[in-house]
Amino acid sequence: MPRSVQTQPLQPSAPHEAFDAREAAPAYEVRTLGCQMNAHDSERITGLLETAGYVPAVDREPDLVVFNTCAVRENADNKLYGQLGQLAPVKRRNDRLQIAVGGCLAQKDRATIVEKAPWVDVVFGTHNIGSLPVLLERARHNEQAQVEILEALETFPSALPTKREQAYAGWVSISVGCNNTCTFCIVPQLRGKEKDRRPGDILAEVHALVDSGAVEVTLLGQNVNSYGVEFGDRGAFAKLLRACGDIEGLERVRFTSPHPAAFTDDVIDAMAETPNVMPQLHMPLQSGSDRILKDMRRSYRSKKFLGILERVRERIPGAAITTDIIVGFPGETEQDFQDTLDVVAASEFSSAFTFQYSVRPGTPAGEMADQVPAAVVQERFERLTALQDEISARLNRGLIGSRAEILVSAQSGRKAESTHRLSGRGRDQRLIHFSVPEGAPQPRPGDVVSVPVTGAAAYHLLADPRDASEYELRRTRGGGAWEAAQAESCAAPSSSGAPGAVGLGMPSLRRP
Repeated sequence: MPRSVQTQPLQPSAPHEAFDAREAAPAYEVRTLGCQMNAHDSERITGLLETAGYVPAVDREPDLVVFNTCAVRENADNKLYGQLGQLAPVKRRNDRLQIAVGGCLAQKDRATIVEKAPWVDVVFGTHNIGSLPVLLERARHNEQAQVEILEALETFPSALPTKREQAYAGWVSISVGCNNTCTFCIVPQLRGKEKDRRPGDILAEVHALVDSGAVEVTLLGQNVNSYGVEFGDRGAFAKLLRACGDIEGLERVRFTSPHPAAFTDDVIDAMAETPNVMPQLHMPLQSGSDRILKDMRRSYRSKKFLGILERVRERIPGAAITTDIIVGFPGETEQDFQDTLDVVAASEFSSAFTFQYSVRPGTPAGEMADQVPAAVVQERFERLTALQDEISARLNRGLIGSRAEILVSAQSGRKAESTHRLSGRGRDQRLIHFSVPEGAPQPRPGDVVSVPVTGAAAYHLLADPRDASEYELRRTRGGGAWEAAQAESCAAPSSSGAPGAVGLGMPSLRRP
């Protein structure tokens, strides 16, 4: 199997000493810079480290910091090298500290990372996550940085040990890699061609998650609706959704991300006819200009995109649809941008992830002429976000007076201390902050509450029941699993205790 393996002398650093078995187990910290796929990979990394004897760095300085990186946008590079710079003096003070860099940016930059930050101990790629413990030990023993990048997948990540950050919800990878050739995207170069897992393996992992207490699962892939092409079944993704509907105890199924070019009506039918598949869809638009879509090599046009949304809403009334949009792609004119505004207005997205285009070396778009000036990109970006904010706020206001079924999360909003609200996600994935009426039982993360929507802003809803008669609590296996996990970690909260700081309805990684 093709492999790039390099060693570099560590400088500046003092000689590493092997950890003394009589001392406390070495502590780790994982910092995830990137998408849900990266965060899911970080669950594998934490599982590998704990299997190798590491423990989370809680109330102590870490002996190991692992960066799991993204390379899609320029700010990911800046964030990584900025944080590595902050660790340089820490490394000089603490010769036990090891630093590892993995993920897409590591796959792209390779030995350049050690050249820019010679205090890094290990660089590993997207295809050899499982090698991390061995590379760390080799770096410590040899007192040299280990750079190992594979060009093809070594082990499907789902075969690796996993430590999930949420007991009541989890991600399940159905494929890795991507066969598309979008001119702005470097992911296919870094993640490789799409590799599909067998349906039986996926469903076995979902069953295992549910057996351990999970009530929500999100199926992950770079392009989920092309799942099955590798083994000759173009209807495999719709079949997978329906199969998830037969799993007892699985209350919520989500997926991300599809591609409009390959999105088919059998998937819409499966969503509509499978009760535990949630009425929510993330459908990346990228641009509303057909000319720009062609330059992006996005093999659909705005008419097809809007047609998909129309059919989804016909079959799933009230479905919340979110999107991704890039502003300022090379050559984008004011008319192109106006086309995007027009499609956004017609689409009525519940929310949108909007990005200012940034040049990524190694992509065709990075070599295109007519790069749009930064000031123009910023001004267009502000117009787009203002339009989307108005749409989101209007749609949310329309929900006031309805009842929301909320999967309670383990993280509350920033104002929770003053508002005394808890947080969670509705069936349509909207973020909802809610209060518990005086005298009513407190939910645990993973439990489900039903409450009236009483207020709305652009990107969240408020639900403040007047009294206990408007508040319904359903204790779930997910809440029990969360409580058991807390007890195992010695946190031992009571079921009425305030939730701790982890992700909103989805797994998340500890952040610095």
